[in-house]
Amino acid sequence: MRLRAEFTTEPFDLDEPPPHAVAAREAVQGAGLDAVDVGPFGNTVEGAADAVLAALGEVLRTSLASGATRVSVQVNVLGDTGGREA
Repeated sequence: MRLRAEFTTEPFDLDEPPPHAVAAREAVQGAGLDAVDVGPFGNTVEGAADAVLAALGEVLRTSLASGATRVSVQVNVLGDTGGREA
C-alpha cells in the first residue's frame, strides 16, 4: 500500500521557519520517501506505508519537542498492491 500524507506544524511564522518546522522538514527529507514537498503552509510526503508512517512518527516527536503547539495530519491511501509493499 502506498500513502500520501499532508501535515502542518503550528504556530506559523511568516518571517522565518520556526524550529519545529525545520525539525519536521529534516525528519521527512531524511526518511527515504518517494516524494517530499515542503512548503510554507503545509508539507506533503508520499511512499510505501511503512516509510510514511515511520516518517510521521518522527515528525510528531521532533516537531513537538522543538516547540510545535499543534500538528495536523491527513493520510490518504493511494493504492494497494495486494498486500505487498509498493
